[in-house]
Amino acid sequence: MAVSNAISTSAVTTAETAPDRPPGKYRRALPQYAAVSPFFILFAVFGAFPILFSIWLSFHSWDGIGQMKWVGLEQYSYLLTDPSFWKSITNTLVIWVISTVPMLLLALVIANALHNATRFRSFYRIAYFVPNITSVVAVTMVFGSVFSNNFGLLNAFLQSVGLQKIEWLSAPWGIKVAIASIVLWRWTGYNAIIFLAGLQAISADVYEAAKMDGASPRQTFWRITVPLLRPVILFTAVTSTIGGLQIFTESQVLFGSSGAIGGPGDGGLTIVSYLYDSAFGKHQFGYGAAIGWALFILIVLFSIINWRLIGGNDDERITKRAARRIDAKIAREKELTDAH
Repeated sequence: MAVSNAISTSAVTTAETAPDRPPGKYRRALPQYAAVSPFFILFAVFGAFPILFSIWLSFHSWDGIGQMKWVGLEQYSYLLTDPSFWKSITNTLVIWVISTVPMLLLALVIANALHNATRFRSFYRIAYFVPNITSVVAVTMVFGSVFSNNFGLLNAFLQSVGLQKIEWLSAPWGIKVAIASIVLWRWTGYNAIIFLAGLQAISADVYEAAKMDGASPRQTFWRITVPLLRPVILFTAVTSTIGGLQIFTESQVLFGSSGAIGGPGDGGLTIVSYLYDSAFGKHQFGYGAAIGWALFILIVLFSIINWRLIGGNDDERITKRAARRIDAKIAREKELTDAH
């Protein structure tokens, strides 16, 4: 009995004096994981799951209520032969070209003017950025009044100078011009502010050196400003391409209540509006998912094209340019030698 008590007392003493084991690395990181877990939970529910489900849905025929039917690649094979889908691609690309290209050029000019302005610079920045934070629905309704066939301000101006009115919202090309004008007005100031931030990051010593070398303002702009702004130009080109290929609200507000989501002759039928009409108008959710993934492929393709045209390695560009100049010089010298 005494021996048992001695052993118990020794065990208790050892337990009391034994040092606590340090927590494992996962237990130590548990508060940090708990702090960031809301983001990952929300992303999994509202981001990752819809993306994965849309991939699965694109291989099924489903009306949103009944049983899902596996159809494999039939949605995509029909997509390649669907004339309405190709028309939506053509319309989207035309609207993108006549809106994005002038928009980026105008934004670069505005940014350069703001960079050289000495008075009211902050006021002009705010004024050019206001269209971007204005409701796109409200802006589209205003432009719908401006381009109205019968009572539009633009047609009133044309008739006041002796010209005939134009059926802007009835002709396919007029619809594209109207939508492109909305995009141009809304996003030019936004891109101008981004260009302005890039211009302000360029060191003034570069311009001083160019001025001392006798470079004209035009040469300075094209040979110094534009090359140094190439990363910013690439960013605006890619983001504008992504936004341009996802045009939807403008055509929906202009023609959503007319029964034809793309307007007369489907002149304003874009890829996203066709997706919306297929999924929520005709209840072909599987086909709408296939259109969405086709749009994703187009966005990736055009982003790569922008990267190849605008981005890339500057040293590689300079080396190729120098090689072409040397080859041209050798060819000219050879022609002169053969002539003599």
